Amino acid sequence: MAPIPGSGLAKGLAVTLRTMTRKSHTAQYPDVQPDLPPRTRGVIGLFEENCTVCMLCARECPDWCIYIDSHKETLPATAPGGRERSRNVLDRFAIDFALCMYCGICIEVCPFDALFWSPEFEYAETDIHELTHERDKLREWMWTVPEPPALDPGAEEPKELAAARKTAEKLAAAEAAQADPAAEAARATGTGDVTPSAPGTGGPGQQPPAEGGTA
Repeated sequence: MAPIPGSGLAKGLAVTLRTMTRKSHTAQYPDVQPDLPPRTRGVIGLFEENCTVCMLCARECPDWCIYIDSHKETLPATAPGGRERSRNVLDRFAIDFALCMYCGICIEVCPFDALFWSPEFEYAETDIHELTHERDKLREWMWTVPEPPALDPGAEEPKELAAARKTAEKLAAAEAAQADPAAEAARATGTGDVTPSAPGTGGPGQQPPAEGGTA
């Protein structure tokens, strides 16, 4: 069926009329903070303890706005006859938000969960050089990162939790196995419950053998 001539114009005018009769709402920012979505990309926070200076975030950044400096330290052997080990120590971690395009690639490629999105967006500066946030500033943003959303009740259990639960169960079983011999020793020495004696030894419930004969 062919559309009625002028139906599109009528629909457009209907939308205009509904909008005209609806009361407008003005956001009173900055007196009232906006209600941001939970996955808002505001600024990037750094959890420094998780950073291993692997440089993946800096290499994958399409804007080359991440600057990392580090040095190596030698750790002594932890056991006699062992060898010394070396590890990278973070000296500088900075992000230039004047260049950052908020693509989130650095957060996605980080294998150790050292970078997180924060919904904070109020960090405008009058000097463009102040938009380069060093690691101390990035660490402050870390405390504004919201908690992750709860899992879907029908979702599978994370592999990390399953592995941790299995490890805890194995440790509990090992402790129980170690406690059993200790309980047996306590009962044998009379500090615990009395254990039944073997047949023919005169223990509880066993008649002693007659004199001059066999049991």
